[in-house]
This record gives sequence, C-alpha cells and structure tokens, in this order.
Amino acid sequence: MPSTTFIYYPMRHIISVLVENKFGVLARIAGLFSGRGFNIDTLNVGPTHEDGRSRITVTLNGDEKALDQCIKQLDKLIDVIKVENFVGDEGVGRELVLVKVNADSTNRGEITQICDVFRGKIIDVSPSSLVVEVTGNENKIKAFLNLLESFGISELARTGTVSLRRGSLEG
Repeated sequence: MPSTTFIYYPMRHIISVLVENKFGVLARIAGLFSGRGFNIDTLNVGPTHEDGRSRITVTLNGDEKALDQCIKQLDKLIDVIKVENFVGDEGVGRELVLVKVNADSTNRGEITQICDVFRGKIIDVSPSSLVVEVTGNENKIKAFLNLLESFGISELARTGTVSLRRGSLEG
C-alpha cells in the first residue's frame, strides 16, 4: 500500500487591529507576533476616522491554532479595541505600490499600455524613467510587477495590505 505524504502549507492571514493611538502599542503588537514565531509579511498602520484611533493591518502565514492563541492575547492588551482575522473573502483588501521603471522613447509606449491595463497612474515622467502608482490586491500587484521586470525596476515602495470586513458580513 503506497504511503501518503502530507505537505503542510501555512495559511495566509490578514489581521486587523483597531487600537488607541498611544506610545508603544505598535511595538507591543509586533512583538506579540514575533515572540510567538510568526514572520510578519506586511505591517501597515494609519489613523482612522475617529480621533485617537489607528488601524494596524498585519499579513502573515502561520498555523491556525497558534494564531488563535496570539489573537486572544492581542485582545487582552491595553489599548486594543478590536481584533479581526479575515479568512477567505471575509475582508476586502488593497495595497498601493509606487514603482520607478526604466523607460525611454523606445519602450515608453509599451509601459504606458501595461499601466492602462492595470489601471495604473503615471505620476512622474523623466527622460529615463516613469514612476507609476498601482493599487489592488496582492495578485494584481505581483502580476503588474512581473510585467515591468523586463524593463528594469530601479526603485519600489509598497504599502502592504490594508483591509476592512466586507459590508455584507457585518455583525
């Protein structure tokens, strides 16, 4: 009888943490994840529409059980208002990328067409390069960057994912 080998693939998680915007909160939250062996893929922090509150969005891969424990501990931290783990399509997320790509008169038209397909905006033009802004999910960003690689990417900045729970799933 042939043996079956199971390969473990850690699940991708997007964790949204609503916090009081106070000194040290980000360090405590990041430390909680890293102290439990999670490698944070992206970390994004920004103010919300409510004064004194920020949303921290963390993307990471990891074991569901270990992450559940981590989330319970996050929930107990002072200054943490709400913690959400978006699974599957529960959340809607986007990322912003700014990319400086080598562009001259011979390839500028082709790069512009790629930008149009991905709804990218050219935000800076120089004789030897273009700076392009694109937003979308992680797969869209990856596909866009893969197409630009052949032209030569000289600089890149990414925000990491920001995410909110879908409106139809509000509790």
